[in-house]
Amino acid sequence: MRAAAALLALALTLGQPARAADPAASGAEAAATELRSAIEALNAAEGSRERVAALTRTIQAYENGLGVLRDTLRRAKAREAQIKASFEARRDRIGQVLGVMAMMEHDPAPLLLLHPDGPLGTARSGMILASVTPALQAEAEALRGQLDELRRLSALQSDVNGTLQRGLDAAQAARAALSQAIQDRTDLPRRFLEDPEELKALVASADSLDAFAAGLSAMETDIGAPMGDFEGAKGTLPLPVHGALLRRAGEADAAGIRRPGLLIATRPGALVTAPWSATIRYRGPLLDYGNVMIVEPASGYLLVLAGLGTVFGETGDVLEVGAPLGLMGGAAPGDTDAAGPAEEGGGADRTETLYMELRQGKEPVDPAPWFTDTRED
Repeated sequence: MRAAAALLALALTLGQPARAADPAASGAEAAATELRSAIEALNAAEGSRERVAALTRTIQAYENGLGVLRDTLRRAKAREAQIKASFEARRDRIGQVLGVMAMMEHDPAPLLLLHPDGPLGTARSGMILASVTPALQAEAEALRGQLDELRRLSALQSDVNGTLQRGLDAAQAARAALSQAIQDRTDLPRRFLEDPEELKALVASADSLDAFAAGLSAMETDIGAPMGDFEGAKGTLPLPVHGALLRRAGEADAAGIRRPGLLIATRPGALVTAPWSATIRYRGPLLDYGNVMIVEPASGYLLVLAGLGTVFGETGDVLEVGAPLGLMGGAAPGDTDAAGPAEEGGGADRTETLYMELRQGKEPVDPAPWFTDTRED
């Protein structure tokens, strides 16, 4: 009985070291490691081109880490509520057991085995105690495990929150510095493009995104599009922005309008990158789509990205895979965003939308099969 009491008392302490075997912990720690590595690369970057790549990686690591953290916090909060509800349901029983065991701890051990019915009663009481002790020990083990899990989750949240908060300053500075670094970059290869005046006339005359893209594809296309098997990469490309798919090609929106591209929900200030090496064919405002970026990943193909708040680069720039194309609009995450409400779920914080369209020649094609996160196997 003393062993059972000691075990149950130990279950009420929080002295066990945190463990990282939980899936949530592993994902959060991986994101934190990625962020630390990105910040180190940023500090070590020297040339403008290296700095652009390092800034891009830092922002992406922060965005990924923030998403993992929020998911971790939501799961941790749900699990914490579950464990506390279990404790509440068993509160009276646990209190009674602790009370009895505490009382038994103060009584002389031999008296516990004495029974008014004599030796037979004493033997029976001893057998009862022997049978009850393992059950009490098992219950104490389960209780200690749940309390230990609560402590691990709390330590995990504190550690990851601290890591992301330290990286938040670098990420916010990176968003501002990225524009300057791109302006300072002078070593990007450029392609010969159509007459700028012709492009301006096309922008002025276009009455729809479809008309503009079709007109752009009809202009000079022999501009030395990046080499590479774009068609062979079908199904392997990353999405150009960290977000969630809202609508697929051909799905009607609330107004019943169907578009041939994908609509992706993102957080404010999210970084948009090139999923494939490409030449910039157009960048700038267009109709009511906000800023639009149109790149040519291969001869005969155009990738249209609409709804950006800021666009980078110049028409004619040849970009590598993963190069920054721009930032989504909206207010960038603030100091309180890293530890945003754990109950947010369902993308409530994704207030911006990026529209993505892929065109082959003058006709749009469903872009979903090209991307790992949207292809339907």
